[in-house]
Amino acid sequence: MARYTGAKLRITRRLGALPGLTSKKAKLAQRPGQHGATQKKLTQYALRLEEKQKLRFNYGVSEKQLMNYIRQAKKIKGATGNILLQLLEMRLDNVIFRLGMAPTIAAARQIVSHKHITINKNCVSIPSYQCQPGDVISVKDMAPSKQLINKNLEVPALSNIPQNLDFDKKSLTAKVLGIIDREWIALKINELFVIEFYSRKI
Repeated sequence: MARYTGAKLRITRRLGALPGLTSKKAKLAQRPGQHGATQKKLTQYALRLEEKQKLRFNYGVSEKQLMNYIRQAKKIKGATGNILLQLLEMRLDNVIFRLGMAPTIAAARQIVSHKHITINKNCVSIPSYQCQPGDVISVKDMAPSKQLINKNLEVPALSNIPQNLDFDKKSLTAKVLGIIDREWIALKINELFVIEFYSRKI
């Protein structure tokens, strides 16, 4: 399935606030569609489907990518739901977004793919690159790259940087100190529902 490029406020009206998708707020509070105002109670399946869709739209991953992340999370010792969120949070595009270098994860993906970012002094253009503790993330030493990032830093998307990231705004250099804790994840989601949704598929 291709990456979603449609109306973002329709998605946030249906699923709630998704900081990685958009920071804009809809004027209407009701769900989209003809029967949005008279929505009946959701079934158990629909609840789990919506939690899965929150992950997909917020982090901008395809169905196939999300299933691969769940398979990967199941192989690692610990709570599968927490590990899944940690894997998604440690993606390079998400780290750039959490540092305030981009207004959304989609914008961060474009910054990475346009080769504005280096990791350990090596240029990385893969948005799904999995950052590891100890990685040093910096902006390429070129005027257009620095201008773009400084412009985005003037209006940060999120108010606080997670404790697993250390960011020096003057040198535009960040260091990954460790794996992010569950309480620092900005997205409001029940990750257990996502694992239950895929329990029969994987």
